[in-house]
Amino acid sequence: MNSRQNNNMNLKAETIAYPSTGVKYGVAHTARYTPPATVSHSLTFSSQVNYFFCEYFKGLLFVAACSVFILAIPRVLTEQGKLKQLLTNSVRRLMDIAGALLGLILTLPLWIVVPIAIKLSSPGPVFYSQTRVGLNRRRCDRRACQQADVVDYRKRERRRVDYLGKLFRVYKFRTMVNDAEKECGAVWASENDTRITRVGQFLRMARIDEIPQFINILLGDMSLVGPRPERPEFVRELADQIRGYSGRLQVKPGLTGLAQIENGYDSSVSTVVQKVKWDLTYIKSRSILTDIKIILKTFGVVFTGKGAR
Repeated sequence: MNSRQNNNMNLKAETIAYPSTGVKYGVAHTARYTPPATVSHSLTFSSQVNYFFCEYFKGLLFVAACSVFILAIPRVLTEQGKLKQLLTNSVRRLMDIAGALLGLILTLPLWIVVPIAIKLSSPGPVFYSQTRVGLNRRRCDRRACQQADVVDYRKRERRRVDYLGKLFRVYKFRTMVNDAEKECGAVWASENDTRITRVGQFLRMARIDEIPQFINILLGDMSLVGPRPERPEFVRELADQIRGYSGRLQVKPGLTGLAQIENGYDSSVSTVVQKVKWDLTYIKSRSILTDIKIILKTFGVVFTGKGAR
């Protein structure tokens, strides 16, 4: 058998049989075109209002929202925890305003009774205002943060006197005799202080003398919960003597606080040391829930007179 016959046999062995069934395709049909109905160009008043609202109001609102997102939101999102802090501060501020307004409404009868009692107990004004140190908005010392490649030609700080925080006037019902510090100057209030009137002793025990500070809360100088604001004469002295004292000024001072309900009024440097510990503990674990718990505990302090002097 020659090679040609061998090739023919191999081709027959590899031959594949296909089915004889043919493939059928679909049949194309002519589509019938139906012209659209005639559209009326007359628009109703509601359609015109809807058109104006969608084209202008929604459009401008969309552009404004995009601008805010592009210019402001990314900067907040790039800093870790900044957005959460912003939302928390907004909620806390709303809670301060609502609490201050509610407090003024509930204590409205006292604004009539207390001034009469103060006037009958001793001559002098009904209200007492005093300069206190509030929130420290400067996060660091300017010269310590000065960049090496920036030349500073100023020879002194912009603050002529650094009080470690913003100064503001705190308002209270007067509990001492008029001009109590005229001769002795700024001193600590002690137990059985002869400068405190009889009505003032009751006002301090019931914390009624603090009611006008709701005005400070509405003004934004104070919060419902926070460290107690101190006088500038004492702040610099205490900051030099007590470690971590300036840390109290990282948040707004408060009408009540963890230190106020646990430690009472200040009477000496030793009592302030313990109060600083309470304040720093509060700042470290500060939250909306913590503020609510402190406010509820404050009612117990008011009714029992704990820590009052």
